[in-house]
Amino acid sequence: MIQSSDETSFGHFLTTIPPSDEFLTLNFSLSVASRNALWRNNGLSADFLGDYFAAFFPGESLDQSEISRQSQVQGCVSYIANELLENAVKYSEKSIKSPISITLYLYEQAIIFKTTNLSNLLITRKYQDFIGKLLQEDPSSLYIEQLEKTAMGTGGSNMGLLTMINDYETRFGWQFLPLLSQPNIFQVSVMAHLSV
Repeated sequence: MIQSSDETSFGHFLTTIPPSDEFLTLNFSLSVASRNALWRNNGLSADFLGDYFAAFFPGESLDQSEISRQSQVQGCVSYIANELLENAVKYSEKSIKSPISITLYLYEQAIIFKTTNLSNLLITRKYQDFIGKLLQEDPSSLYIEQLEKTAMGTGGSNMGLLTMINDYETRFGWQFLPLLSQPNIFQVSVMAHLSV
């Protein structure tokens, strides 16, 4: 398991993100009304991010295919951004009106996504347990196991994360920081690295 010395970071989490000439941050407030609207409209925000970042890539086709690099990047960014936003909304602490943020950083060969939200102790511990399992086991096996559970009607969460790892070869990092004012509430930051 990759873990930082401060025991708050796991996986491929960068405490200092390399400088990027192109980056974009979106913040979403989380009142009850805005939370419901954000949940229904995650796809719009994700598609916007996909369109925005695809504009920076040349339009030539890839390997004799009819799919342009722009289209491929747009699809990948939209999917990953949508999954990350859905998870941030779903697992955010409802009693605190703290915004959810998503930032995308563009590099020559990669895009880094970073989402931040607040979560309670119970949800944070469950997430950390899953991360521990993910970092110790084969993600492909976990993906197949989760597909089988879903087919049997016993599947639950984590399919989006496993799909991003298996289908998009996304690498993840996580950081969990307790709030000083409320130690049972954690700032959860998820970092996804996509090669393009």
